[in-house]
Amino acid sequence: MFGNLLTKMFGSRNDRLLKQMSKEVTKINALEPVLEALSDEELKAKTTEFKERFTQGETVEQLLVEAFAVVREASKRVFGMRHFDVQMIGGMVLNEGKIAEMRTGEGKTLTATLPSYLNALTDKGVHVITVNDYLATRDADWSRPLFEFLGLTVGCNVAGMTTQDKQAAYQSDITYGTNNEFGFDYLRDNMVFSPQERSQKPLHFAIIDEVDSILIDEARTPLIISGQAEDSSALYKIINTLVPTLEQQEEEDKEGEESTGDFTIDEKAKQVYLTERGQIHIEEIMVEKELLTAGDTLFSAANITLLHHVMAALRAHKLFQKDVDYIVKDDEIVIVDEHTGRTMEGRRWSEGLHQAVEAKEGVNIQNENQTLASITFQNYFRIYEKLSGMTGTADTEAFEFNHIYGLETVIIPTNQPMVRKDLSDLIYLTTEEKFEAILADIQDCVKRGQPVLVGTIAIETSEFLSDFLKKAKIKHKVLNAKFHQQEAEIVADAGKENAVTIATNMAGRGTDIVLGGNLDATIAKLTNPSEDDIAKAKAQWKIDHERVLELGGLHIVATERHESRRIDNQLRGRSGRQGDEGSTRFYLSMEDSLMRIFASERISNMMRKLGMEKGEAIEHPWVTRSIENAQRKVEGRNFDMRKQLLEYDDVANDQRGVIYEQRNELLDNEEIGSVVEAIRSDVINGVIDQHIPRQSLDEMWDIEGLEEQLKGEYATELTIAKWLEDDSKLHEESLREKIITEFEQAYKDKEEAVGVDVLRQFEKAVMLQSLDSHWKEHLSAMDHLRQGIGLRAHAQKNPKQEFKRESFELFTEMLDNLKYDVVGILSKVQIRAESDVEAVEEQHRKSEEVPMDFQHQSASSPSEQAQTPRVGRNEPCPCGSGKKYKQCHGKLA
Repeated sequence: MFGNLLTKMFGSRNDRLLKQMSKEVTKINALEPVLEALSDEELKAKTTEFKERFTQGETVEQLLVEAFAVVREASKRVFGMRHFDVQMIGGMVLNEGKIAEMRTGEGKTLTATLPSYLNALTDKGVHVITVNDYLATRDADWSRPLFEFLGLTVGCNVAGMTTQDKQAAYQSDITYGTNNEFGFDYLRDNMVFSPQERSQKPLHFAIIDEVDSILIDEARTPLIISGQAEDSSALYKIINTLVPTLEQQEEEDKEGEESTGDFTIDEKAKQVYLTERGQIHIEEIMVEKELLTAGDTLFSAANITLLHHVMAALRAHKLFQKDVDYIVKDDEIVIVDEHTGRTMEGRRWSEGLHQAVEAKEGVNIQNENQTLASITFQNYFRIYEKLSGMTGTADTEAFEFNHIYGLETVIIPTNQPMVRKDLSDLIYLTTEEKFEAILADIQDCVKRGQPVLVGTIAIETSEFLSDFLKKAKIKHKVLNAKFHQQEAEIVADAGKENAVTIATNMAGRGTDIVLGGNLDATIAKLTNPSEDDIAKAKAQWKIDHERVLELGGLHIVATERHESRRIDNQLRGRSGRQGDEGSTRFYLSMEDSLMRIFASERISNMMRKLGMEKGEAIEHPWVTRSIENAQRKVEGRNFDMRKQLLEYDDVANDQRGVIYEQRNELLDNEEIGSVVEAIRSDVINGVIDQHIPRQSLDEMWDIEGLEEQLKGEYATELTIAKWLEDDSKLHEESLREKIITEFEQAYKDKEEAVGVDVLRQFEKAVMLQSLDSHWKEHLSAMDHLRQGIGLRAHAQKNPKQEFKRESFELFTEMLDNLKYDVVGILSKVQIRAESDVEAVEEQHRKSEEVPMDFQHQSASSPSEQAQTPRVGRNEPCPCGSGKKYKQCHGKLA
């Protein structure tokens, strides 16, 4: 209450920021008459002037007012478009490393030109990041004339480019591209063999378009570069035939009673769990198929791979549906993004799930992959010196942006007042009644000529609805994951009179729905248009635009609520752009998955008790509030999962940072002799310690073992036993010094024989090869550790702490093994000429140049990966709190 009173008196933080920035806008506007008087050449010269002032010590913030004014004036001359004052505020928010929430149609692409130009003056590079290649190319081509007019260069970074093209794109002042491609380039740059092969410069400033889609929706999907592992397609096919024989358990186990099914499904967590009966059942079948020996169990260490295959097949059959989670196209499984409805060509699920789905659908099973390099978007984008973002819907996730990325969200007011009518949700008992009501609403709009956009959350629903409309003889277009090549054209027409468009999910489509149709698209269709043709097209568009406004603007019909309020708001935001008329309505049924899983049963019971007739709906703010509370629960759960994944990935990220830093030092330094010398000293001391413990008695020394190890592993033959016979004064310290001196002398002899330069080059090649090889093995070990770590909870141990401890031990062990490996190779290999070094480098290059998959796949958190029996409600909670499960983490379920 006290907080509300203070807000009323002093305004919210958002209000105060906007007020502060409005003063800067006034200063920018004051410069407009001065800049209008300049010639084109004088305006262009401002860029050189700003760069010189920056090098002389002025900051970007000190240049902001003049730079923004210059961009606005250039935009007027190049595009005939003047930045609105609210776009100026949006540009300032982005420049300060914050998130600008700007409604759909408010001109985010034009807004981004302001901070892009200002930060490009530093010559450190600016990255403007979008969600797909189409938008990256479109935005780069659209903004290029403006930036080139001001003397800056623009690059575009999309999939399939050569290294030379990528390097040219990154050398540009401003680089447009997709989040995936920027992340993969970072990983690829840390796998190159020479500094000249790198593409990226140090990561300075990024503006992320649709920031909520990239930093929230895709934050649980790591970027992974992988190579092929061994073929196990036959096993997937066999396991695939076993799963249909298992029965689902419908009711929860009662104490003292045996399981009534083989597996249970947790729809909230999207997980499948084997029951005790299921485990016995599957083991019996596997014994018959000779996959297991009699008396063996699935949960023994030797059979962990079989368990992994069984769980993957179960998830594929029971949780992943065709035409909802994936489609089958050209004998391949193509994943459908649950947030945007887009097909994700080239992406594959991890942990064998993709292969299990391939076996289920009877398509060609591709090999599993070994991880070569990986990073999450959370950790990639936190590398940037300054990060900002823009979207139409960030406010509901403002806490997560601030907590994970340190990004504050600022809500930018609309240029024109919002007049869209958001009508109350209508809730029906059955799906059939809901669709009949949707049809009636669409028919009403069609009768009047009002354009309609119907939003669905699955391809299956959009196709069902399309068939429904065909039977009613309503002309319409379908925009879903199967046809997104034509999406720009379909969206361009979606605001025309009488248009009916069905879309799986409008998030990230990137094209505005303009009432009366898209004028630019109409002009683009004309062949060699004259001035008269363009004028006629504009006049006709104005008539069409006014006509649609009279009809009530674009009407949005949503077939169900998404589990995230943000996605619902994105769909709503398609209507009512730039102060246009518009309306939205959500239609729900008690059979929708969100309502069935999360909404209270009271609503359903109340509807039945009221004796509601077929086709009747509930429309009440209380019900809408109840649904939003259900969405908040899901959002909170998803945030916890992303946060947990990040906490685990932070461990890997620290290790990744160390390895990449060492690798870059190796690449950048020509002289690494001192590094190798330090490693050699560590290794030889370690070997001596194994056989001659420090401060030990002579009787404890294993001289024979030491001689054998030095000869076998390091090709250095020393007669240590004879030294001790000949010199009785030799003690532990003096003996250690003599061994190290002799070892170093043998290496110097090799250096003199082949030449210093040749040996330095060879050292570098061996270090890189060993580092890459050990890092790959370490990534694989970390993957396996993460998959099983959730089981530690049952031993009353904190899985997170256990993961940190064991991963650190693995990392330390890897670094030790790396040292011994490098010294062993350098000591044993006989180098005769420089051609031998080149042969080693070529061998390394070939071993790394295996066919690589660039995956952006679903990552499950460690707690999800641990396939453990379900915990009884009265048993102790696995988290180790000491409370009963039902009073601790069982509450969440």
